[in-house]
Amino acid sequence: MSAVPTLKAEGVERATPPGDAPVAEVAAGVARVGHALAERATTTNWVCSPLSLAYAFAMLRAGAGGETAAEIDRVLGFPAAGPHEAFNAITRATATPHTRVANGLFTQHGLPVGAAFLRSLATHYGSGVHPVDFARDGAEVINAWVDEATAGRIPRLFDALSPTTRLVLANAIYLKAEWRHPFAEAETTHEHFAAAGGPVRVPMMHLTADLAYAAGPGWQAVELPYKGADLALRLVVPADDQAPDALLAPDLLAAAARSLAPAYVRLAMPRFDYGSHIDLVRPMKALGLRTVFEPGADLGGIHPGLRVDGAVQRATVTVDEWGTEAAAATGLMSLTSWRPPPEISVSADVPFAFTIVHPPTGVPLFAGVVGDPSDTTGGRQRPPR
Repeated sequence: MSAVPTLKAEGVERATPPGDAPVAEVAAGVARVGHALAERATTTNWVCSPLSLAYAFAMLRAGAGGETAAEIDRVLGFPAAGPHEAFNAITRATATPHTRVANGLFTQHGLPVGAAFLRSLATHYGSGVHPVDFARDGAEVINAWVDEATAGRIPRLFDALSPTTRLVLANAIYLKAEWRHPFAEAETTHEHFAAAGGPVRVPMMHLTADLAYAAGPGWQAVELPYKGADLALRLVVPADDQAPDALLAPDLLAAAARSLAPAYVRLAMPRFDYGSHIDLVRPMKALGLRTVFEPGADLGGIHPGLRVDGAVQRATVTVDEWGTEAAAATGLMSLTSWRPPPEISVSADVPFAFTIVHPPTGVPLFAGVVGDPSDTTGGRQRPPR
């Protein structure tokens, strides 16, 4: 990230969020979006970062107005007051030696950006503007930023970007943490896992420890805390034929969180290591977020005439006997300029004249009249005037 020059709002420092920032409301909205994306997943193994997605759209929200702003709030569950303070508080609460959150705004060289928007990014997201040349190396610069922010877990967010791209908003989250109660490698054995396509043999880890445990209708939950951090992996296992995405329902997760209690647990859990690449446009539109992707999007607080042309996320997760390493990066890209319908119309559907000129001197190199464009022979004799 240090290789990319950063311009920040002058005289603006990162703010300390108030103690009453609406973190719980934001957290509930983020959980709902995560569940909605899981319901629309098309792969057997799937991982996303609802928080990374929310950061990207929260930064976008800082420059949105009208129905566009209202729609972002409605779909993402952002509170009417204090959403940016809430994200600032979340960053500070989750920032540990084990986690890293980075936010970035990348703009085409010379593109003016709204002063209030820049102040909001600096105040609540610790971010400024990274000027780039999208026609030359914009994707490479952003990919290098993401690669560094995720410790190499996500070396590339974009395969390519259009040279007409004007602005990209990006977030990256990285986690690397050890279990408080590590699994003993000697106890890992190859066992059957009831995969959707039929049983498979996988390395199954085993742990017997005092853990937080909860159970409810059709599910069990175990909380695996990480060492030296207020972070934990909550494992939710169906006790019946529930689809795994149903186990991410916010009400179920909230019930599990309320019911967790100390218990002596014997846990078997497989190692897993995979990643996902998610095109966010279609699922976000299905959730009701539409105007940001359309001409007429009200993003004038960032720059007049912008819309979001694409949104993607890449995420990876590795869980083994030692702990967890995970990363995600989200980009809202190709926010290209559009123009409202013109107020002036010219229709050359009647005989017209033209000149081919040298504008600096005004000299007409050619001059002509088009009386019948269907005649390619040189034109019929015009009637006398």
